[in-house]
Amino acid sequence: MSQNIRLPEILDIARRDGRVSVEALAAHFRVTLQTIRRDLAELAAQGRIERVHGGAVLQSTIANIGYEDRRGLNDAAKAAIAARCARDIPNGCSLFLNIGTTTEAVARALMRHRDIMVLTNNMNVANILVENPDCEIILVGGLLRRSDGGLVGAVTTQAIRQFKFDLAVISCSALDADGDLLDYDIQEVGVSQTILRQARRSFLVADGSKFQRRAPARIGSLAEIDTFYTDAPPPGVLPAACEEWGTRIVLAEG
Repeated sequence: MSQNIRLPEILDIARRDGRVSVEALAAHFRVTLQTIRRDLAELAAQGRIERVHGGAVLQSTIANIGYEDRRGLNDAAKAAIAARCARDIPNGCSLFLNIGTTTEAVARALMRHRDIMVLTNNMNVANILVENPDCEIILVGGLLRRSDGGLVGAVTTQAIRQFKFDLAVISCSALDADGDLLDYDIQEVGVSQTILRQARRSFLVADGSKFQRRAPARIGSLAEIDTFYTDAPPPGVLPAACEEWGTRIVLAEG
């Protein structure tokens, strides 16, 4: 069976089940694991699916992929971005880390920082930074989103307004070609907007795959971000636009 015949059927299975696994597809088509990996790579390049550990999930413009799948997505890029971002976070500062697996990677990169105060609406970030005795942690309240340990909603935004912090380190679910930061959950968008308003400086941490994704709710623009940490040059005219906006782009070395 040729790849041209397999690919539409793989998409049909993904639409039916929500995700596909390399092993199950290899057994179904009676081909090697490597053949299926090439098939999934081709579909991912076409923007039809998103690769996750052991398989792939169907892309959606209205719903994010599951938290556990996101944790296994582009791990090396996230770690490199986080390490590079952490180099620009000084000791003795206050910062906010929002919801996201990339901001969780930043938290891990802050384990040796001293005399820092971290505010967060991400329970995973708080649990990571418990291991740093020189980090004061403030977990803002709100509605618990059980799927990923995030705190969102009106209570969260009201709590954040009580603070003014040195840095906001945020992530997003998708980035548009015109530089818009996008997300799936309108409540989370409101929280992210409040975080940016209460920060003296803002950092965005997002790997290059975010430019291949679509989400319906707008957080803001790269024009509002001081520094954008990523692993690949942004597409099209965005580098020139960022230079005009005064947004610094920092490429992490993997």
